[in-house]
Parts: sequence; structure tokens; C-alpha cells
Amino acid sequence: MTTRALFRDDAYLTQCDATIVAIDEQGVHLDQTVFYPLGGGQAGDAGTLTLADGTRIEIADARKAKFEGATPDDAVHVPAPGQEALVAQLSVGQKVTAQIDWARRYRHMRLHTASHLMCAVLPYPVDGCSITAEYARLDFATVEPIERELVEARLAELVGGAHAVATQWITDEEMATRPELVRTMSVKPPMGLGRVRLLKIEGVDLQPCGGTHVRNTEEIGALRVAKLEKKSARTRRLVLEFA
Repeated sequence: MTTRALFRDDAYLTQCDATIVAIDEQGVHLDQTVFYPLGGGQAGDAGTLTLADGTRIEIADARKAKFEGATPDDAVHVPAPGQEALVAQLSVGQKVTAQIDWARRYRHMRLHTASHLMCAVLPYPVDGCSITAEYARLDFATVEPIERELVEARLAELVGGAHAVATQWITDEEMATRPELVRTMSVKPPMGLGRVRLLKIEGVDLQPCGGTHVRNTEEIGALRVAKLEKKSARTRRLVLEFA
């Protein structure tokens, strides 16, 4: 029941034709999807599944599927409240068109790429993160003071630098020999498929990531540090928002 995760190769793909392979208490499973499932700190996608007769089922979220032998790519589409009657009419083998809420996803992409830029601005281990459509929250493991104005200025410089953003792959074995690439303390590299996806921001950053990103840093747009606080004795929390 492995799902083909189309967003891995093209984060700008907004819809795809798919076949229902299972329906259970988790939601609707498809043979392929453009929906990114919650993981790596990034929120799952919302959108719709449209049947051949035009019936639309609202999808509130996408999560990693839980079943024996599931891989990190296996996603389940979680129907929104009130969609139960429509879901009850679905059947395995049925064709659907899966379409994401693009405006929401694009904000995820911009903020997720911005969070990687932050790893270049503040070279500390990341002890927690959350990427939503409204903000990116990062917890940095450091006791050093962080200057809001300097962070915003450096971030604006990197965004305006129009750095190319691309993905590349290395094997699980290669990843195991390059622990310095891992910046996050709480999120493990997306391993388990035999290869690991790296996100490279040209001349700025390189680290494992399975999330969705923009193609160039200039797409991120203007940002501001909405919150900067001491989360614990050894952790500083920073929240980014669109300016």
C-alpha cells in the first residue's frame, strides 16, 4: 500500500489523479498523492478529493499512515468533520483527483525554507520546530543572547540574495557517515527508504529534510521576528512571521 509521494520531486504540483487503495479509521489512502503529511515539524496539507461525478470531499489534514511495513512516504488523507456520509460511499479502486490548498501549502514552503536560512543565521542546534501557514517556530539550543535586529537584517540579506534551492539524495549509509549535516536534535533525518533527501540552499545551507520548499530564497518575501524569548536555561525560542 505504499504511496507515491509526488511532492518529494515537485513541491509545486497542486493536483494529481489517484486511485483509492484503502479506506480505514485513519482516512483515505491513495496510490499517489500531492498531499504532504504532517512530519519534520511541517504541518500536513489540506485540500479536496474530487470524484469522477464531481463530488468533492474536503480533506482537513494529511498524516503519515500507520500500518505494518509503512514507509515515511505513506500518507493518509483525513476528511474534514461532516464528510462522513461522503466517505462512506467511497470504495477501493475508485479514481479521484487529489488537490491541495495551494495558498496554504505555498506559505508552508516559504516559511520552511526560511527556517533553513535561520540555521545559517544562528549556527546552533535546533531543539524543536513547527512550520505552519502563519509562522515558523524554532528553538535553538544556546545560552548566547540573540539580537532581533541582527537576525532580521541577516535573514533579509539571504532572502534577497536569490539563492537557488534544490534537493539531492544520498544513501542511508552515506548519511550515517555525515552526522554534521544534521542540525535538528528532535527530528531525525528522513531515513528508511534506502536514501536520504538533502535540501541545499546554494552557498548557504545543506541538511537533511523531507519537507516542501521554494525554488529560490527570493520567493520567501519579507519576514519579521514576531517573538524572541528564553524558553529554558539552555534554549532560545524564535518565531518568524511574514512582514
